[in-house]
Amino acid sequence: MSSEKQETAAVRVLGRWPSPFVIRVLVALRLKGVEYELVEEPMGNRSELLLASNPVLKKIPVLLHSGKAVSESLIIVQYVDEVWASQGPAILPSDPYARAAERFWGQYVDDKFPSAIRVLRGKVAGDKDEAAAQVAAALQHLEEAFVQCGEGKDYFGGDSIGYLDIALGSHVGWVRTVERMARVSLLDAAKLPNLAVWADRFCAHPAVADVMPDTDRFVEFSVKNDGVLKAN
Repeated sequence: MSSEKQETAAVRVLGRWPSPFVIRVLVALRLKGVEYELVEEPMGNRSELLLASNPVLKKIPVLLHSGKAVSESLIIVQYVDEVWASQGPAILPSDPYARAAERFWGQYVDDKFPSAIRVLRGKVAGDKDEAAAQVAAALQHLEEAFVQCGEGKDYFGGDSIGYLDIALGSHVGWVRTVERMARVSLLDAAKLPNLAVWADRFCAHPAVADVMPDTDRFVEFSVKNDGVLKAN
């Protein structure tokens, strides 16, 4: 056990389990079969290690690899794909156009989902109807993107989980949570037949299942920590 612990110390992730951005990093590492240690950051505080590792942005996640720090979740995912290129499936496609398309949609996800989900959680003030409409419209665009990127296969990345699967899939837990908390319908199988099935498949994947908390756990966390919403 101690020798295994020594090995895992070469790769550490600074973060918190509910963060979709941390979930991204953990999924990428698990896809590649990389042993890692998750170092949980304290709630409402920043550790000295985090401040030293990411002094500019001062936020999670941070990947520590043999003492070197890499920040920003999508950059970390690309780093993991490149460093462990010979292990596991490729995360980014080899074709330059397909790679550019997935990076575009990955950025689109981060432009549309985090702020709206925070409003729907009650973590920040805002119009919940507008936030729900923003997420619903984004999901509709991504439903169409799935057809183009996935080319009829199981994932955006084709036969295996890829970059865009990780970028969007990391938010699925919170999307399902705010559906319950804000009483809205977002991943509607009638409107999003491909994405609804994809979301279930993504969350059941061996690289995802153990790091994607269930809805009850997310709800409990939000009620306890967001300070606005009460349990339904």
